[in-house]
Amino acid sequence: MTETIEDARWSREELEGAYQNWYRTINAAAAGEASWQEFVALYTADVVYHDQIQGDLVGRDAVSEWATTALETFPGDRFRFPEIWHAIDETQGLVIAQIKNEMVDPGDGVVSWEPHISVLTYAGNGTFSAQTDAYDVDRFLTMIKRWGTRAMKAGTLDAEQRNWYAVVYPETVPSEATV
Repeated sequence: MTETIEDARWSREELEGAYQNWYRTINAAAAGEASWQEFVALYTADVVYHDQIQGDLVGRDAVSEWATTALETFPGDRFRFPEIWHAIDETQGLVIAQIKNEMVDPGDGVVSWEPHISVLTYAGNGTFSAQTDAYDVDRFLTMIKRWGTRAMKAGTLDAEQRNWYAVVYPETVPSEATV
């Protein structure tokens, strides 16, 4: 049997509303206007969140730990997430979105970004039971590295942020003699 929109479990309006709430929440948290726990609350207790670097995060606690360590701290706290587009599949209860992983201006007037695709599986009541993110890991990590190099040249990193680069990407940190 072929499913039709009439067979859909949720309406397009409900899916759109849940997505818009998710989108507003992730961007409010990224801007420091909301907590990442508000973002985590938009998932079911048994959510499966797949990230290409982290793998499968199962359950809200795992997503919360990831959000706290990856998005609340440097350099994750330098990201914003503007939408490029999104589509809704009522018959499957899916929202598919292309979103920019956009890093704020490091002080040289250039905003860097790499796209990712998020597939959100709706569970009802404004929550999602799964999210899968797909992106080019090499391009994403290269962007972070280049952003840091530009921020160091612009003099906008504090000692702790500079130290992060010294540990993760030591080749990006100029020696004291060249600073």
